[in-house]
Amino acid sequence: MPDPQGFLHHERRLPERRPVPVRIQDWREVYPSADDGLIREQASRCMDCGIPFCHQGCPLGNRIPDWNDLVRTGQWASAAESLHATNNFPEFTGRLCPAPCEASCVLSIAGGASVTIKQVEVEIANRAFDLGLVTPQPAGHASGKRVAVVGSGPAGLAAAQQLARAGHAVTVFERDDQVGGLMRFGIPDFKLEKSHIDRRLAQLEAEGVVFETGVNVGVDVTADQLRAEFDAVLLACGALLSRDTPATPGRGLRGVHLAMEHLVPANRVAAGLQSQSPVDAAGKHVVIIGGGDTAADSLGVAHRQGAAAVYQLDLYPEPPAIRDEARDPWPTWPWILRNYPAHEEGGDRDFAVGVQEFVHDGTGAVRAVRIAEVEVTKVDGHRRIHVKPGSERELPADLVLLAIGFDGTEPQPVLDQLGVERNGRGAIDARPDWQTGTDGVFVAGDMHRGASLIVWAIAEGRAAAAAIHSYLGGEGELPTPVDPAAVPLAA
Repeated sequence: MPDPQGFLHHERRLPERRPVPVRIQDWREVYPSADDGLIREQASRCMDCGIPFCHQGCPLGNRIPDWNDLVRTGQWASAAESLHATNNFPEFTGRLCPAPCEASCVLSIAGGASVTIKQVEVEIANRAFDLGLVTPQPAGHASGKRVAVVGSGPAGLAAAQQLARAGHAVTVFERDDQVGGLMRFGIPDFKLEKSHIDRRLAQLEAEGVVFETGVNVGVDVTADQLRAEFDAVLLACGALLSRDTPATPGRGLRGVHLAMEHLVPANRVAAGLQSQSPVDAAGKHVVIIGGGDTAADSLGVAHRQGAAAVYQLDLYPEPPAIRDEARDPWPTWPWILRNYPAHEEGGDRDFAVGVQEFVHDGTGAVRAVRIAEVEVTKVDGHRRIHVKPGSERELPADLVLLAIGFDGTEPQPVLDQLGVERNGRGAIDARPDWQTGTDGVFVAGDMHRGASLIVWAIAEGRAAAAAIHSYLGGEGELPTPVDPAAVPLAA
């Protein structure tokens, strides 16, 4: 029985972040692990609502009130079991997910302070590993069926684990030299230290999952070879086609880069896989264009590389500090100002501004960014940008990073070879059974949904695995948390 007055006795609290002067000197995670007392206190704020709306925000169907009460009473092993029943990788979601479950928590009504669901989740995962509770769960029998998973991000890994535990022989193909997809080389260590990926991969390998790295399917291995060797194929290659601004004057200047051209080599340097990055912010005036997660990641990396100054530009006006009930009524995901840990480390943010030109220095390199105040409107679903006359000014810039989103999955030979086409959003459509237009070829994660949240990638990976299991004639049913047409809870 939960404490119905816990939220009255305790305010929302998170563990203290590592001090800024200390953490920008290394690549370790910003948050240290919290002590038991704090987490049990925060878990006691959960009321175990008659209708737990946090479930509406979480596509995985996480049993949030259940494991909150188990943590409150110190039953860490049972809490870990409950958490893993719906989420293959809570150590990833607890660090990387923006927590739509918290936005739909009953305590967040009218601007209230929600339960710290995300922090409780990551601490359950931390203790599960510390207590030796995360062990391999190999299948009791082999089905004789083989499945190829193309892509080793969260969707591919979740599907691989579900299928391997159901007795299928699973091989995951990854074109990079290490497994993990965007979590490995796109997410900085100060958000997710890569040891968390490595120890989970050890579990998957012990369960029978085979990983083939450095293999570009469609080039190194043809689709015909894949279809001949495997009974089903899951495409989980992500949505890595970065959005660009080719029409902006000066886009071709040296020093103007897509954000991933900055983040990926920085991650490789931090991992000791290369000695230096070709796109380094050290000593430079950096301008980051974009206001989302990727922009904040670039900001934190620039601080750690020793940038002289950093400006972050957002096309849209500054969001309100609290939910606007008229615009985004509870329990939908609200449009509010989101301050990431990187923002407290330094840099300036400017809202409602648009880039007019990347200004050259006379030698082919960028020296400044010319910006203007703008207003964005929607007309018949199309965005219109209105520039305020006389508002133009320049910001000094030696390095410009474009973090303005992604345009779906990349065009690649395997798609042509399989007869699979990208839709107008650059994603791959799925039938209700998660198959593409080609029989036996399935799709999940950002490749299907477009760039989205890690919690949705894992949910889709689990659901696609259930569909593949059924397609292969597997016994029983696997969990199916979402269907291909599911959408996030939104206004």
